[in-house]
Order: sequence, then C-alpha cells, then structure tokens
Amino acid sequence: MSATAADLLVAPGELPLPTKIFAFASMCVGFFIALLDIQIVSASLADIGGGLSAGSDEIAWVQTSYLIAEIVVIPLSGWLSRLMSTRWLFCASAVGFTITSMLCGWAWNIESMIVFRALQGFLGGSMIPTVFTTAFIYFNNQQRVIAAATIGCISSLAPTLGPTVGGWITDNYSWHWLFFINLVPGVFVSIVVPLLVRVDRPNLSLLRGADYLGMALLAVFLGCLEYTLEEGPRWDWFGDDTIRATAWISGISGVAFIWRSLTFSQPVVDLRALSSRNFSLGCFFSFVTGIGIFATIYLTPLFLARVRGFSALQIGEAVFSTGVFQVCDPILYGAGTTHRPSLADDVRYVVLRAEHVEFHPDHA
Repeated sequence: MSATAADLLVAPGELPLPTKIFAFASMCVGFFIALLDIQIVSASLADIGGGLSAGSDEIAWVQTSYLIAEIVVIPLSGWLSRLMSTRWLFCASAVGFTITSMLCGWAWNIESMIVFRALQGFLGGSMIPTVFTTAFIYFNNQQRVIAAATIGCISSLAPTLGPTVGGWITDNYSWHWLFFINLVPGVFVSIVVPLLVRVDRPNLSLLRGADYLGMALLAVFLGCLEYTLEEGPRWDWFGDDTIRATAWISGISGVAFIWRSLTFSQPVVDLRALSSRNFSLGCFFSFVTGIGIFATIYLTPLFLARVRGFSALQIGEAVFSTGVFQVCDPILYGAGTTHRPSLADDVRYVVLRAEHVEFHPDHA
C-alpha cells in the first residue's frame, strides 16, 4: 500500500469491539432497507397503479426505475467511497434514500413516482456495497466469517421479506406506507453511521483526472441493458425499434467501457482484477447464484398476481415461505466455519458440497 493510501486509512483497532459491532449493525440496517425496497412494491403494484391511475405498462416502471438507478450507482460506489470516505458516502446515501422515500409516499401521479423511485435507487444504492468494506476492515478471522454470514442472511431475507411486508402494509394500511416505513430507520442510520464509522478519510484529489468517460459509458451500458431486458418481453424484443436501439447502444457502450477500463490508468472500475482466478471464479459463482435466487423472487409475485389473482398479502406469504430456507444457508455456513475454520479458508468445499460433490482439498 502506498504512503498516500495508508494515510487515508483509519486504524480499526482504535475502536473497541462492541462499538465496531454496533457500527456494523447500524450499516446493516441501511443495507437491509435498500434491499427491501427492491421487492417491497412487487406485491402491491396493482394497488399503486390504482392509486395513481396508471396502467400495467406504466406501473412496472415503479420497480424498473429503481433497479436501473441502483445498478448504475453500485459499481460507482468504490470510487465514491474513496472520494467521500465510506462514512460520508453511506451517510449521504442514507439521507438521500430517506428523503426520496418520503417523496415516493407523497407521489401525486405515475410520472412523479417513477422519478422519485429512480432517485431513491440511485441515492440509496451505495449503502449496499459499503457494508462489505466495513465488515472486511473492522473484523478479522472468525469475526469476518460471522459478518459475512450476517450479510448473506440479510441479502437473502430482505428481497424475500419485501413482498410479505409490502402485502401486509398494503392490506392493513395503504401503499403510501410502503415508503414511509423507511423514514425511522433511515434517520437512525443517517445519525449513527457518521458518529461511529471510521475506516478511511475523504480524498477529494480524485476529482482531478477521474475517469468521467468511463462513468458515462458504464451508466449508459447498464441503464440500456436493464431497460432492454426489462421491457423486451413486453414489446416483442427486437421487433420493437426502441428495444433494438437500446440493445445496440448497450452493446457498443459496453465494449467501449471494457476497452476504457483496460487502457485507462485509473479506471472507475478496474476490470484487470478479473485476471485473478479466484476473484473471477467468485464473481462467476455469485452471478449464477444470484440468477437462481433472485429470479424466482422477482418472477413469483408477478405470476401470482397476474395469473393466479392473489392478493398482496397472499403473494407475500407465498414468497416468504421459499425465502426462509435461503436464510438458513448462511447461518449454517457461519456455524460450520466456527467449528471447522478450514472451511472459511477453502470456499471450494462449500460450493462443491452445495452441488453434492465430494471434494478433497489435498488433491486440488
């Protein structure tokens, strides 16, 4: 680590362990509500559409706009955390998320709702990756395993719990409270995290010579890709001029972004890290696992609402039953690595056990 980089870090040993745990737990609250809001509206889209006098094509954008904005900002969070520091980036993200949650609850038509949801996803998205940074810096050895298991539980629980909580709120109160419930935890996180989290310092010098072209290419690439994948089935894929145009724009900007990241001296996302076999395999397994877990969480509420005609609460209960067992896996992994530390050092064992394959690390 260079001297400059070392100067920007704050020694985690300066904080006692209980303070670290409370700081990490506070960030997990923000992490949870950011993930929860991805799916909290999925079981209540019909109710929101009725309240805002929107059609089924328009109301789908309540979820799509949030996803597009969040997908764009998450890769930028690494650079933003170095620029602003993890503490102030998380604080700004929590404040922005809280304000836009209130605005979503006050939305007066579908256009305002879509704008506020996009802002909510963009401003709140940075709370997701920064939790991993804090867990890695604050904890060591078995503590880090427990922190990873905690993050894994929240990652599985929040999207699964979203339709359940959203359905219950909509049935017992109104869809406005889908967003107002974020206010109390949002204010809590906005106050506590700046007071307790100390892992690095701002580095405003990064504004000079930053990869602004790479940021623009990344935003266009991911935004158009998400639009193409989301709206393609509704508009006959490449039979629609708009879908065809966004697909071409996404492909061209994606290739340009990869070229920029591999040739620029300080790219906003350093793709050269994928040259590490362990890192690239980890990304691949995370990608495949994410498809299996989150595709069902996303598609099931749509199927139950449009095909089976379930109410918002019934959809939530059905989705939640599948997510209970997903939550158990990280807990079992954390418990297993506590009693057998070698599992934490060789994730290959865990992956292959999940596929019912016998693996002998000594023969690798």
